[in-house]
Amino acid sequence: MTALPATHSICRKGTTTATPEASVTLDYDARMLRRKRLVTDEGFAIFVDLAETVSLDAGDCFELEDGRLVSVVAAPEAVLSVTGDLPRLAWHIGNRHTPCQIGKDRLLIREDHVLEAMLRQIGAGIERVVLPFSPEGGAYGHGRTMGHDHGPSHGHDHGHSHAHP
Repeated sequence: MTALPATHSICRKGTTTATPEASVTLDYDARMLRRKRLVTDEGFAIFVDLAETVSLDAGDCFELEDGRLVSVVAAPEAVLSVTGDLPRLAWHIGNRHTPCQIGKDRLLIREDHVLEAMLRQIGAGIERVVLPFSPEGGAYGHGRTMGHDHGPSHGHDHGHSHAHP
């Protein structure tokens, strides 16, 4: 059995001028990984073996042990295009800890019939589309937020509710 080309590191978008040799197209969930076998769009397999779980963005690259680069492409997926009073709608989406891609004239969220009904009820325009989904990352660093965690200095017993409608 031939060993797969391996990668133990990534180059973030814009940090290299080298041209990637290949690409791998991944949806939002698949762009969160640590250790996995992937098949590039060109048909060869690579083995991702990172020190920790990372959230990858479109344009990031895996750097293979031999120096070749494989770029990450965001796969088109089913999302809702949300229009209307964007600050208000973004607040309601964020209040539900839902990943959201913020554009100048619309918000994109993953298809969700409960959120869709709630957003329509408060006046949002909704269109079902298939597009690459790259929501905003966390406020305290690169990548996505990892659930609702106030951190060790939050200072209370977590007696408040995190219920979602």
